[in-house]
Amino acid sequence: MILICCTVDPVKKSLAVIALAVVAALALAGCAPRSAQADDGRLSVVATTNVYGSIAELIGGDRIRVTSIIDSLAKDPHEYQASARDRLTVRNADLVIENGGGYDPYMQDLLDGSRAKVITAADSRPDRHAQDFNEHVWFDPATMITVVREVQDQLTVLDPKGEAQYRQGALDLSMQLQDAETQLAAIKAKAGGEGVFITEPVPGYLAAAAGLVDKAPAGFASAVEEGHDVAPSTLLDAVRVVQSHEVVAVLANAQAGGSETQRIEQEAKTAGVQVATFTEILPKDTTYPEWMRAAIGSLARAVGA
Repeated sequence: MILICCTVDPVKKSLAVIALAVVAALALAGCAPRSAQADDGRLSVVATTNVYGSIAELIGGDRIRVTSIIDSLAKDPHEYQASARDRLTVRNADLVIENGGGYDPYMQDLLDGSRAKVITAADSRPDRHAQDFNEHVWFDPATMITVVREVQDQLTVLDPKGEAQYRQGALDLSMQLQDAETQLAAIKAKAGGEGVFITEPVPGYLAAAAGLVDKAPAGFASAVEEGHDVAPSTLLDAVRVVQSHEVVAVLANAQAGGSETQRIEQEAKTAGVQVATFTEILPKDTTYPEWMRAAIGSLARAVGA
């Protein structure tokens, strides 16, 4: 029998063992779930718009890091195309807050492969499956109080040590939303039953809470929202509604519209009918409660309440 023997350098052997250990550790790290509060110790929260980003910030404070995918009035949420950066941001998130209801459909793709907790605001509406569902739920204080509670709960699950801060932040925000409900009830007491012309669905929940009646012809607002031309006959009916003073105000979306919306706003000004505009995104350096108060104030002035 022939024995073949070789000598192994002890130093090389040690280096090889260390290298294998490093490779194994990296492999395990790649398979392990992300831990909440990675990197700088704060939870990573991603919101589809800065409306929900502001809500998260007011609840989570310095214990969270918030990224809003759409954070500028220059971006149209209805036409937004997600980027590779958005995908990476969502993939690394601990919590994602989306609107849902068909408003931010790009999130379905971005959430593929993400292990983040997800809050869908529209799911808090009992009519979310209705054919004519208005997805702009952030203008419904009652719905948003529910969303605030959900954000508080999810942050507490991810970061139990922050429970007291999350509870207080949610309480403060809920109280401000209850004030918004009171303000809308005051408008309803003075102007409930008055007719308004809603050019696009965004202010619909505010108008409904204030007891206002939308007199816009069927199909006008949906065409504007979807970026379609308003049918000529519908436009003629719309002009007649404004010129005949069937409405006390025109309520428009400043971020969506076209020549037909401009026509209605001009007819309103000519007829002495008030025009109030609303946005879907927070202006810079504005919080969600401040924005809501401004929107309700605009509505009150427009209808004389």
